[in-house]
Amino acid sequence: MRIVRDYQYTRPGDRGASVAIGNFDGVHLGHQAVIGLALQAVPTAPLGVLTFEPHPREFFAPDAPSFRLMSAEARTARLEKLGVDVLYQLNFNTAMASLSPREFAERVICKGLGLVNVVVGADFCFGKGRAGTVADLKAFGEEMGFGVTVAELMETDGLVVSSSAIRDALSEGRPRDAAKLLGHWHRIEGEVIGGEQRGRELGYPTANMSIEGLHPPKFGVYAVLVDVRDGPHRGSYRGAASVGVRPMFDGEVPNIETFLFDFTGDLYGATLSVALVEYLRPELKFDGLDALITQMDADCVTARGILEAL
Repeated sequence: MRIVRDYQYTRPGDRGASVAIGNFDGVHLGHQAVIGLALQAVPTAPLGVLTFEPHPREFFAPDAPSFRLMSAEARTARLEKLGVDVLYQLNFNTAMASLSPREFAERVICKGLGLVNVVVGADFCFGKGRAGTVADLKAFGEEMGFGVTVAELMETDGLVVSSSAIRDALSEGRPRDAAKLLGHWHRIEGEVIGGEQRGRELGYPTANMSIEGLHPPKFGVYAVLVDVRDGPHRGSYRGAASVGVRPMFDGEVPNIETFLFDFTGDLYGATLSVALVEYLRPELKFDGLDALITQMDADCVTARGILEAL
């Protein structure tokens, strides 16, 4: 998959794509349907996705609480798995935010990227102040020579498939409901960083990862599936993970600490993808380390049973 970051400087081979437009946070079932429509609309054209980095919401409210379901790197990897040929990951800056709907259609879609077709959701808005509507985009397409396909909103089990609904499910400790909307397990991905090695001292060595910049799921303990993406221990594992601030040790910065079942080895520097399968219990502060270890033993027994039943 090729990545294009500037619509003003494109190679001939990066033009002429049929493209799905959106933020694609989570790459959920609705996003996947939009991408599928882009492929169906012009099967002979390269399949593309047009998105922005940083997310416009981050650009306009940089100090707001973290909301992203996945990092840009994780999104790129997921889109590549879906067979996307070219990712137009355009820089969202003051100049981009200042484009009127007509300027966006003309400068970015038409002249800049030379797209033959674009697919958007029924609630799509674009241009300065989100002033452009789907009707506007269709009119610009007719005038400027690109096709426009509108994807209707998707529902499953009576819920509209949206990144907001997925965030709500994760905040409430319902990772299986989030997975129904995503079409895959919700995963936290990142590099294993050094910790204080308390888990090792307790008999439960953990792989620690930051969740900075991501929407935090409900704090507590989860049954998880883990993919080690690189290094000598590359492979798939089962485990239990704690998400939160470690109240037993007066922690302040949220992270995720993952214990891999039946594993020995060093994972520092490796990239992990941790899938949240089921919420087991909230974070607790115990009377002492013995009580904590007893609870961790019970958590692992419960997690093993859940994962073996998948």
